[in-house]
Amino acid sequence: MTNVPIHDAAALTHHIETRYHARHREQLPMLAAMAERVEDVHFGDDGVPDGLSVLLQQMIGEMEIHMKKEELILFPAIRRGGMPGIEAPIAVMRADHAGHDREVAEIRRRTGNLTLPDGACGTWTRLYEGLADFIDDLTEHMRLENEVLFPQFEPAGRADA
Repeated sequence: MTNVPIHDAAALTHHIETRYHARHREQLPMLAAMAERVEDVHFGDDGVPDGLSVLLQQMIGEMEIHMKKEELILFPAIRRGGMPGIEAPIAVMRADHAGHDREVAEIRRRTGNLTLPDGACGTWTRLYEGLADFIDDLTEHMRLENEVLFPQFEPAGRADA
């Protein structure tokens, strides 16, 4: 993680969009397609992450809505220095992040914590490597927002801070 503009909220929103939003939009469709292929080809085999492709497809839709709310509403407000009532959309984003944390836990459950079975094919291996990268990216994305960006625009002394 180099040159993350943590002390400039406007620059940080641009960084989040170009580094994380763009990356998630690349990662998720590819991962969902690989998961579907693994589930189809290895149907009935031990360790198959049944339902993973459906979960990833759901995440594509949910995350697209989440990222659009940030890009069209919250981040422009932050770039203008905030607005009255900004804590309401921030609270929605935090609730979405909690949902993403639950989805990551479900990915881990369905994949045995990204543990490949013996003799896993190349697609299965690339899927789990890609999921590990996605989870790392999503975790850092949410950390930057929850711990660095959002607190700059929330009243001091939040209950969940």
